[in-house]
Amino acid sequence: MGNVDAVNFNIADSNGNESLNKWFDQQFERKMKEIEASKRPSLALIATQGTMDMAYPPFILASTAAALDWDVSIFFTFYGLNLLKKDLSLKVSPLGNPAMPMKMPMGPQWFKNINWAIPNAIKAGVPGFENVATALMKKTTASKGVADIATLREICIESGVELNACQMTVDLFGFKKEDFIDEVTDWCGAASFLPTAQKADVALFI
Repeated sequence: MGNVDAVNFNIADSNGNESLNKWFDQQFERKMKEIEASKRPSLALIATQGTMDMAYPPFILASTAAALDWDVSIFFTFYGLNLLKKDLSLKVSPLGNPAMPMKMPMGPQWFKNINWAIPNAIKAGVPGFENVATALMKKTTASKGVADIATLREICIESGVELNACQMTVDLFGFKKEDFIDEVTDWCGAASFLPTAQKADVALFI
């Protein structure tokens, strides 16, 4: 009789554990979904380029993510520091960039559709070609209704995007902090920014 009771107890105990485990799994899954739903997405960007064309990706991505209520941080290093300067005299150079289209922003449509394959010898040899390319790019973005870099940067600032300047690069290039906008969030090194990038849902190197 005692053996029969022990067997019945073990069976009940086993069923109880199974029910408890199932309840715990359900509660854990529900809680994780609640945490995920309430979590604010984050984006970490590393901006390394200082040309006009390469200034658009970090500011467009950052401003868009901020508009979606993401937590956004940008780490500007090496030539990317030019994007934080008060004087945004950015240029675009087609030299050595075969992927860059050279299309005219003015004239009839058939003329604007032409993709001008200009040899590097001309790009490098013609004085002022870089200024011409920059002027054409500015005219193209304006005609398409694309905001300029200064406007996009201001949108990022107003949206609470963190703008982090690489202190090592500032020292390396001999920059002065007064050359940069007052809205720089922090002057830090890679070791300070890497934990932010590690925890971000999306981290991009530009």
